Amino acid sequence: MLRLENVSVAYGRVAALKGVSLELREGELISLIGANGAGKSTTLKTISGLLKPLSGRITWDGEPIAGLPPREILRRGIAHCPEGRRVFPHLTVRENLAMGALLRQDGAGIASDLDAMYHRFPRLKERAGQAAGTLSGGEQQMLAIARALMSRPRLVMFDEPSLGLAPNLVEQVFRIVEEVRLQGLMVLMVEQNALAALSLCDRAYLMETGCVVRSGTGAELLDSGDVRDAYLGGRAFAA
Repeated sequence: MLRLENVSVAYGRVAALKGVSLELREGELISLIGANGAGKSTTLKTISGLLKPLSGRITWDGEPIAGLPPREILRRGIAHCPEGRRVFPHLTVRENLAMGALLRQDGAGIASDLDAMYHRFPRLKERAGQAAGTLSGGEQQMLAIARALMSRPRLVMFDEPSLGLAPNLVEQVFRIVEEVRLQGLMVLMVEQNALAALSLCDRAYLMETGCVVRSGTGAELLDSGDVRDAYLGGRAFAA
């Protein structure tokens, strides 16, 4: 289980997270929702070790992980699929997938997982020898997801997985996220499409200006009049 307790983070003198507390239990899909600048992406970066908290605790299976390098966080089973896809543009699709398994030593398992990714994402198999930077946006998102899964994580954090994608690809991405959860993995997702995020998740946390201001099941937040009026009334979400 992942738990954040009163975590605070700053960019220089600017407070980005102000005492954030949340938890993710085995098998859950949790969504973080909120407006631009609310601290959602910062939360994921802090969990994955890209940012170091000023105060507070982050524990994974009861062990403190705050301040550990990203490599060690990944080794412990937490994979981060960042906003903007962030593939290695000059490496091939196959090489990008291999980078996802960089910390693994089980050659047979890696080969098996690579075959599984090609089966799940046939377009990646077709593009296996192609430079990742030449892929379409949707193909790059599939590659970023597959690369994260190649590490065999227990928790996958998705940061804006549908951002910039065509509507038909958005539906495909959400199906993949749901499939990941159904495989038994934990999922923590930041998503601009708040309606879809709340419909998909078990529980959600609403963030505003670096704070968690409300939490509950996805259904509870969808049914909340003030949440619906402020965040679901046609206003677009951003990370």
